[in-house]
Amino acid sequence: MGRKFEVRKESMAKTMLVKTKLYSRYGKEIYMCAKLGGSNPDANLSLKHLIDKAKRAQVPTDVIKRNIQKADKGMGEDFFPVRYEGFGPGGTGIIIDCLTDNVNRTVSEVRNAFTKVGCKMGVNGSVEHGYRHLSFISVKGMDEETVLETLIMADLEVLEVELEEDIVEIEANGFDIDKIQDVLKEADESVEIIEAESGWYPLDFIELDDENKALFDKMMALLEESEDVQEIYHNVKED
Repeated sequence: MGRKFEVRKESMAKTMLVKTKLYSRYGKEIYMCAKLGGSNPDANLSLKHLIDKAKRAQVPTDVIKRNIQKADKGMGEDFFPVRYEGFGPGGTGIIIDCLTDNVNRTVSEVRNAFTKVGCKMGVNGSVEHGYRHLSFISVKGMDEETVLETLIMADLEVLEVELEEDIVEIEANGFDIDKIQDVLKEADESVEIIEAESGWYPLDFIELDDENKALFDKMMALLEESEDVQEIYHNVKED
């Protein structure tokens, strides 16, 4: 990925979950996607994209298959997506996306992470307005002009398309990430999706002093201890 896109992608400031948490996160998502839309990736395109994303994240095939089979057999719990927002140390804005089978447990764990550092959760939308939902997709096997024309003809919002060596990098609306991949594949089956990721990108960043940075790090550690937390987005300027 080109330096320009790499810098933008890094600016999402999403916390990186440890490997075991990553497997659990994808396992839950794959299970629910297969349960709701069917276990056949050819018929459930959302599942197909999720499996491809999991493989790019080096999630073991066994983890993927096990959760699809569990959904196919009607085993396991139902998980529900919930989002929490709040203001952390130094006035930072934090978005926490969760997938849970017990909302009371999850909100208690998230609230605890805020209160332990003297901060409070906010209402829905109190933080999200300071973010943009974007997708970054890198493809190989199609030239820059063709990519742009294909996406425009499909009435998709494209913010930028850039060629870096033989890879075309696309910045677009985050909600269109699956559709963009489908449109490009339909246009040319030989197109290879190198990377596809969407997330919430802060419009502005906050630089913390040492005291608030220590509190912020403590808060992140507490949130990441929760098995229900899938993604954490923040606007803290990293070193």
